[in-house]
Amino acid sequence: MITREITEKLGKHETPFYYYDLEMLRETLSVASGEAVNRGFHVHYAVKANFNPVIMKIITGYGFGADCVSGNEVEHAIACGFPAGETVFAGVGKSDAEIEKALRLDIKCFNAESAAELDVIDAIAGRLGKKAPVALRINPNVEAHTIKHITTGTDENKFGIRIPELETVLDRLEGLQNLRYRGIHFHIGSQITDLHVYRNLCTRINELWQWLTDRGFGPEDINVGGGLGISYDDPDRFPQFAEYFDVFRKHLDSRIQSTISFELGRSLTANCGSLVSRVLFVKPGAAETFVILDAGMTELIRPALYHASHRIENLSSSGPVKKYTVVGPICETTDTFGRSISLPETRRGDLVAIRSAGAYGEVMASRYNMRSLPMALFSEELQ
Repeated sequence: MITREITEKLGKHETPFYYYDLEMLRETLSVASGEAVNRGFHVHYAVKANFNPVIMKIITGYGFGADCVSGNEVEHAIACGFPAGETVFAGVGKSDAEIEKALRLDIKCFNAESAAELDVIDAIAGRLGKKAPVALRINPNVEAHTIKHITTGTDENKFGIRIPELETVLDRLEGLQNLRYRGIHFHIGSQITDLHVYRNLCTRINELWQWLTDRGFGPEDINVGGGLGISYDDPDRFPQFAEYFDVFRKHLDSRIQSTISFELGRSLTANCGSLVSRVLFVKPGAAETFVILDAGMTELIRPALYHASHRIENLSSSGPVKKYTVVGPICETTDTFGRSISLPETRRGDLVAIRSAGAYGEVMASRYNMRSLPMALFSEELQ
């Protein structure tokens, strides 16, 4: 919650900027860590959600590994204190240079997404005189019932090895001498709030675990992915960590002895972050009234990219509630944060917070229109 006292302190700073409530971050991490450990599960932090080094270094204190999707993320995670031996490298398009960098850093595992990728990792590992640990990312063809743009686990997506291809991939894997098979990996999508879809994923994992075990490829590790959603309407509410982990505890086959790990990002960092902006103009239109902020899609692209919704709060006003269309200053019609947004009567200079922006916010900022990248302020530094 952004109190009046915090608002007064935020108002002393030039906007736009990201504000991170580190107490909320630590509370969220503590809850997630406790619920996972109580069920014998392990969590990797999905670095792509927020790679701010202050955030990253706090997360390392909770015993999480790191889930990375680029060579720079791998290097950054280890520099921030994540153990190399608990750092995994996923991603459908790893370059040769990125693979070599990760091998030299002795990471825990590559999550390989195709037979061709296995060949490349094997060749580079052989050249370096190393044995590369690999898991197979399998596309389980499970519908995540989330935004189409962040669905990753159906046959129409670019990610993972399709189940009909798995036999051929295993045959290829057996012939590659510079790889060590560690297990299997899944990820069906992001911002998933219907936990029933995870039961469907458990059913598919159970089937594949049995099939692989029968063929001598029983997995040492099973990474079930992440994607747990949050409530963008209620930014102060914790995600459903207990219910989420319980789905897997109850529905994974009890005979599975593999290490079960998760890759969580949004659910750990989203609620601690807000994009803080000032109102530049309030502009009447033919059918709507526009609130024009000094922050736009260059600072927070999610609404423009796939119509994502964030709670928007006027921190300065307590006037009568009116309906506004909240937009940014960028020269694109899609630079819109929301339509028919209920806000107290809003004026030029009011301070506005776009909540739950601690994931896929600052990390996706751009310099389009030659904008400056937003700075970050932390609750423990406010004066």
